[in-house]
Amino acid sequence: MARKPRPVPKSEEAETKPAPCRLYLITPPTFDPRAFRDTLASALDGGDVACLQLRLKDASDDDVRRAGEILMPVCHRHDVAFIVNDRPDLAQALGADGVHIGQTDVGYDEARQLVGPDRIVGVTCHASRHLAMEAGEAGADYVAFGAFFPTRTKEAKTLADPEVLFWWDRLMTVPSVAIGGITAENCAPLVEAGADFLAVVSAVWDHPGGPAAGVRTLNDAIARAGGA
Repeated sequence: MARKPRPVPKSEEAETKPAPCRLYLITPPTFDPRAFRDTLASALDGGDVACLQLRLKDASDDDVRRAGEILMPVCHRHDVAFIVNDRPDLAQALGADGVHIGQTDVGYDEARQLVGPDRIVGVTCHASRHLAMEAGEAGADYVAFGAFFPTRTKEAKTLADPEVLFWWDRLMTVPSVAIGGITAENCAPLVEAGADFLAVVSAVWDHPGGPAAGVRTLNDAIARAGGA
């Protein structure tokens, strides 16, 4: 079973010290990869980010590969892990750092077989303790709970309570990712409950001051909540 902290890099943090809560960026639903490359670089220049998840739900395989080939080097230059949503086969083909799978995607065992033993495999668990326990026992590198707040990015199947993060943090060593409508203004209860990562989309890409300001603002909010 994976031990905190995950996802890596920064650069392969020692697991003997407590890990701070960190940002887990997810790409906007649609974007032009070449134009977005500079936007991503600006965001990563704004402060600490653990990883970027490439999430292009309706894109073709070729479009996902192209986006990965353009954006993954930006992440690696900033010591940020690059994770592909849904598709362990494409994650493996790209040489990505890992894959994130949902409950309707391929199962954990198949994803692990495709990406190999040393890559990250994260699993969506909605608000279910049962699904999280199954994923953790199978060997997932992190479990994702949510949605904690209303979100425009996707239709949330469940509404999660921060208590599930508190329960998980005290029970398991597998890291947790909180997702769903998270902003600098509402993230404190999630950090205080023990979330290891905050997954964000609009709070960074739609920040009125730009993506670098979005990253800085969220890191400041995490620090105020005691997560750094």
